[in-house]
Amino acid sequence: MKEYQAVVVKLTRHTRENEDTLTDLLNERIRGGWEPALISQDKDQLVLIFCRSAEG
Repeated sequence: MKEYQAVVVKLTRHTRENEDTLTDLLNERIRGGWEPALISQDKDQLVLIFCRSAEG
């Protein structure tokens, strides 16, 4: 069975700030065993869905 986690990142007008936020988020989740499953972007936000195998 898999478990999922959704994360919403509000984008700013500062590219460097957005890059740092996204890098930190991805590094943190990957260290926790999560893998990116879906990424969606609209004008002001980025939605990331992560998944991992649920321990049972």
